Amino acid sequence: MNPVTEFTPLASIAGGALIGLAAVLLMALHGRILGATGILSGLMRGGDARDWQLRAALVAGMVLAPVAILALTGWSPAITIPVSRPAIVVGGLIVGVGVSYGGGCTSGHGVCGNARFSRRSIVATASFMATAFVTVFVIRHLIGA
Repeated sequence: MNPVTEFTPLASIAGGALIGLAAVLLMALHGRILGATGILSGLMRGGDARDWQLRAALVAGMVLAPVAILALTGWSPAITIPVSRPAIVVGGLIVGVGVSYGGGCTSGHGVCGNARFSRRSIVATASFMATAFVTVFVIRHLIGA
């Protein structure tokens, strides 16, 4: 079995540029790092009302942006998930444990930390990428899923 991957360079470049712009603006305007996991966990904890409002606005934007694109363009990407629900749950739990041990997620380390030349983030990002490469190789070539 040879899985097909859609390559979308323009959408990928635009998305990456928007993530980078959001990270720069959050740092410039609020002195905060755009780490999605940290933002979400802080939202769940509560605390300072202004901090909570900022986190809520960021999460709402992440959720509502695809809805806005659909409303403006009438286009929505086809989303197919080629694995079972239990596999998604297990994968989510593994990622959650990794985020906890790694002290952050791909957006915090990969986008913001690397831009600040943080050694910790560079090592974390290299670990994320190496793990992803090995996982894809094992699943596609050794297990054959």
